[in-house]
Formats: sequence, C-alpha cells, structure tokens
Amino acid sequence: MKILRNYILKEFIGPLLLCLGTLTFLMVLIGNLKRIADLVINKGVDIFSVVQIFIYLTPYIVTYTLPISILVAILLAFGRLSGDNEVIAIRASGINLFKLILPLLTIGLALSLALAVFNDQAASYAHFAYRRVLQEMGIKNPTAAFEEGVFIDSFQKYVLFIYHVDQKKNRLNNIRIYEPQGEDKPTRTIVARAGEFITIPGKNAIKLKLIDGTSDEPDPENPTNFYKLNFRTYFMNLDMAQMQDKVVDKKYKEMTIRELKKEAKKLKNEGISPAPLITKIHEKLALAFSCFVFMLLGSSLGIITRRREKTINIGIAVLIIICYYPLYIGLVAMAIEGAIPATLACWIPNIIFAGVGGYLTYKLCAS
Repeated sequence: MKILRNYILKEFIGPLLLCLGTLTFLMVLIGNLKRIADLVINKGVDIFSVVQIFIYLTPYIVTYTLPISILVAILLAFGRLSGDNEVIAIRASGINLFKLILPLLTIGLALSLALAVFNDQAASYAHFAYRRVLQEMGIKNPTAAFEEGVFIDSFQKYVLFIYHVDQKKNRLNNIRIYEPQGEDKPTRTIVARAGEFITIPGKNAIKLKLIDGTSDEPDPENPTNFYKLNFRTYFMNLDMAQMQDKVVDKKYKEMTIRELKKEAKKLKNEGISPAPLITKIHEKLALAFSCFVFMLLGSSLGIITRRREKTINIGIAVLIIICYYPLYIGLVAMAIEGAIPATLACWIPNIIFAGVGGYLTYKLCAS
C-alpha cells in the first residue's frame, strides 16, 4: 500500500508543480503586462523595481492558481491511471478506492489550511508592499505618480490638470493649476506651457518648475481680486505626504483577518454596515478551502472519465472553473451589498462542488 501511495503521489505532484508555476507566471505576466510595460518604457522605471513588482504580485495570484493547479493535477493523475486500467487492477486486488483517495484528500486539507494562513498573512502583506513600491516609484520619478488628462486633487491646496506627460524626459506640457479660495471667492489659476518636477533630497516633497505661463496673483489692496502675471519660470513646492497617504492606505484585501474584524467592529459601532469587511474575511477562507473541494471533486471525476488524454482532462478542469468562479464572484458581490449573509454566500460554491464530489466518491467507493 505504501508503494502504491507513493506512486500516486508522484503522478500528482509533478503536474501540480508544473501547472502552478506556469499558471502563476502567466497570470502575473499577462494580467500586468500593459502596466509593467508602461512603467519600463514610458516612465523609465528600473528593472530592479519591476522584479519587485513581480515578486509582490505572486502571492496574491497564488491564492487563485493553487486551487486550479490542484484540480488540473488530480484530473491528469487519475485520468491517466484510470485510462490505463490501473484503477481497475487496484480494485481487482481488493483495495478500496477510498484508501487510494484518502492520502490525496489529506494533502488537500493540509494545503487548504496552509493557504488560509498564506492568504491572511503573506498575500495581504505582499499586495500592500506592491502598492508601496508603486508609490516609491512616484517619489523617485514624480511623473510616474501622475496621469495626463485627469484632475489630480492629492495636494492640500492645489488641483492639477496636465494635458501631456513625457515620462522619459520627466517633462510636462500644457499645465493647469487651480487653487480654490473658498466659497464665493474666485479660484486662483496658474497656466504654463511646460514644466518639470525636481525632487527635493531628504524631503517628502517635490518642486514643480513651470515654464512660460501666466499666474493669478492677489491684489495687495484687495486680496479677493487677482491680476495676471506673465512668467518665464515659476517654482512651486508640492507636499507628497498627502499623495503618499492616499496610495499606501490599506485596502480591504490587504488587511489580515484580525485587522478586518477590528475595522468591522469599529464600523458597526458607528452604525455602518460592515458587510464588505465580513465578506472579505470569508473570501480568504473560502478560497483557501477550495483546494480541498477541488481535490475531492477532481479525484472522483478523474476515475469516472477514464481518459488519459491530457486535453480532455484539462477541458474538464476548465469547465469546472468557469462554473465555480463566476458563481463565486456573483455571490460575493451580493454579499458585499448585504443581499446575502457573507457567512453563507462565500461558502455556497464550496458546499455545492464538495457535495457533488462527495456523492461521486461515495458511489465509486461503494460500488
């Protein structure tokens, strides 16, 4: 029995590692290729920072690719064993199929528990660190923190609108800067043909050099009135602290379960529904335990289909995935809105698919 168990584990672990590595790499690369290319080509971000981005994105992606990889690997392993009639030979020797599946179910449960901790700690921290790296890029290369064609209100006094940003040359073209003066008072406006950012060493601030423009300047006799001042160069200091605070505030998916519970309690005391936070807690756990669910379902399906062709087994895995995840996403969206309790919504897909897997396993082992 030990030899047989090791043989099955060998058939499972090889495809698992191959699928996990390939799928994770592709999802990180394809899902973020446009953004990474923009950072490197247009914003002049160094390769070391790009490598950091890849590293910090990986844990969050693994929370999805590990369950999928388990499903594909178990279907391939049992599909080959069943297709080569090895399962029939095992049953003919008097070995109950449940004893064949049990070690894999134990591994599935262990991986679920490990992924629950991984989701809570590593994935949350890594995604938060990923956004911090992006923020640091904005400090080192300030133009990377700005988008052209949008209003930028991240500064205490000013609202910026930049028509064109040349990331390579760290240069701005056609700039509008607005400084609201309060209710019933005219807004001060600065217009410049071009500009560039100058980093101030040792300070969380940048100097904005404006070139060829006009500025509204207060009239000394009547500060509520302005007069136009033409300039060749005009310097402004911009505090990046506010922008940094906005960027590095933790999002819900970057909080640990303990932090989510604390925040949920705080909102509840203020009379605000904490449904999104409760949902996120159950998301972390439900996604982790999909490892066990896919192991249970995949092992029985792999034996029943009796097909050793990899394309067919991968096709079955794809079919399960496109049934599981849209259902999961839809129920999570309803839980966030408070239409369904999060304690139920996030677990419904696992309950359904585990129920199907359990029934098929029972029929196989009982026959």
